[in-house]
Amino acid sequence: MNIKELEKKSVGYRKKILKYIVGANAGHTGGSLSCIDILNVLYNQVLNVSPQNFTSPDRDRYIQSKGHCVEALFVVLADKGFFPEEHLETLCKYKSHYIGHPTRKVKGVEQNTGALGHGLPIAVGNAIAAKLDKKDYKVYTLMGDGELPEGSNWEAALTAAHYKLDNLCAIVDKNSLQITAPTAEVCNTDPLDEKWKAFGWAVKEVDGHDIQALKEAFDSLPFEPGKPSLIIAHTVKGKGVSFMENNLKWHHGVPSTEEYALAISELDNSMQKAAV
Repeated sequence: MNIKELEKKSVGYRKKILKYIVGANAGHTGGSLSCIDILNVLYNQVLNVSPQNFTSPDRDRYIQSKGHCVEALFVVLADKGFFPEEHLETLCKYKSHYIGHPTRKVKGVEQNTGALGHGLPIAVGNAIAAKLDKKDYKVYTLMGDGELPEGSNWEAALTAAHYKLDNLCAIVDKNSLQITAPTAEVCNTDPLDEKWKAFGWAVKEVDGHDIQALKEAFDSLPFEPGKPSLIIAHTVKGKGVSFMENNLKWHHGVPSTEEYALAISELDNSMQKAAV
């Protein structure tokens, strides 16, 4: 899949995210839209994981620490064939496994997540296991910048560096907003690059919506032998829909009928531009 094809796929994923959030009348819209380009590149270019090898001990592991943005993950997993896409019509419905956070009852989901600060510790454990078992699989986890004040992240970061987990890549979806305010106002964790380097990680910063830049970053892993890698992906909450971008309302807002039509129209225009 080339860069143009991936860019078009991102637009299609955004349309599906909105479709199923509207159908469920629930969902974390802004964060799902900010991280979808990262998931697109991971699942379509990077990860050695598929419905066929998901039970193999040699598969790559992806853990979505920012579990509240599960709509993005579900849409990508459906696209990759882990389950029929029509299952997402039951999102957040009674007795559905497709709920507001990742659950292992859904094929393709490695770990239940949603309690913020848990994804990185689990990923570190998986990466240590790979080293002990002399396995070549890689471990990836996606965190939100709003969950970084959780102390469990920094305990895990120290552990990853101590055990030289160069088979581990963490990505921060740095959209700079969380549920109540900008992250810098709630609990400022900047400068992220210096903090993670001080904890013993190799760090790169990229535009989290630049498919080519994301691919190049993943292709260059590990950034330094003997060190875990961190990608700081600078993103825009609500990316792709003008009235949602950088707007706190859309942390878990659901579009009205009129807003949904406007959003789809904007994304259709983006699809036409991506095809040129």
